[in-house]
Amino acid sequence: VQLQASGGGLVQAGGSLRLSCAASGRTFSSYHMGWFRQAPGKEREFVAAVSWSGSSTLLADSVKGRFAISRDNAKNTVYLQMNSLKPEDAAVYYCAARGSWAIPTMRQWGRYEFWGQGTQVTVSS
Repeated sequence: VQLQASGGGLVQAGGSLRLSCAASGRTFSSYHMGWFRQAPGKEREFVAAVSWSGSSTLLADSVKGRFAISRDNAKNTVYLQMNSLKPEDAAVYYCAARGSWAIPTMRQWGRYEFWGQGTQVTVSS
């Protein structure tokens, strides 16, 4: 499956952005999806994951209450709604896909099989 992330940009602290990740190729609804982010000089970190049906989601503690992940299988797209953005949320955001759902490993970027190219999110203070 090929993934294309979009929606990043420059936003003031407290603002909102919605990232999208469009999938093509293999059956999108077969895959569980995740969002990760990587800031300069830092390791890639888990942000959110959603199961193939959308019925199960996981969020990193740092974004709970501010971010939400969802998907629309009819549009082959997964979304990351980001509200109340903070300067520390600034990073390149990546979407990723994997074929299995296992809560203990959903936060591990090495367990994802396919990756998008990333979209830059910049938050000004």
